Amino acid sequence: MTVAKPRFSTFEAYLTYDDGTDNRYELMNGELVELPPEAEPNSAITTFMLVALMNAGVSLRLIKPYTCEIQVPVIQTGDTQNRYPDLVVLGEQHLALTQKRLTITLDMPPPRLIIEVVSPGKTNRERDYTRKRVQYCEIGVSEYWIVDPEQQTVLVLELQNNRYAEVGRFKSSDQIVSPHFSSLKLTPEEIFAVAQ
Repeated sequence: MTVAKPRFSTFEAYLTYDDGTDNRYELMNGELVELPPEAEPNSAITTFMLVALMNAGVSLRLIKPYTCEIQVPVIQTGDTQNRYPDLVVLGEQHLALTQKRLTITLDMPPPRLIIEVVSPGKTNRERDYTRKRVQYCEIGVSEYWIVDPEQQTVLVLELQNNRYAEVGRFKSSDQIVSPHFSSLKLTPEEIFAVAQ
């Protein structure tokens, strides 16, 4: 039996959809695109980052791996209207705003930090380095990290004058500098060692 996939004319209509599963979907041109499960090495890196943020004093309730949906503007053809970043750090105000659904919409304050771990492949690289970068900038995410296992680098971007400025592209034993999480002390070597 074939089940027809629903179409949505607005993001608000999509937010009311529940297919009774735990599947995660991105919304593209009114259609649902199911997201595949994360690869184990990327999951290990994300878990390590969660622990590092907790050790730096960030409350566990504010750190959301894979589950926080972010509504984003469509900038170019092929963009989705929502993203599920690998790791999101919320602000305290989000705890009340996300009681019914862990979705940050365009009318809410942006998250404090988004971290993406780049998956292998040209399409994934382009999405994390270019498309998501523009979308996260557009909604005002003040800090965006691109953790790149292939290049063994961590690119830290900070929102300045409505654009992302490069704080640094850290590699090897460089101490990563976070503009908004100064108590976070780690190096790319430490991050990528967990996925070896």
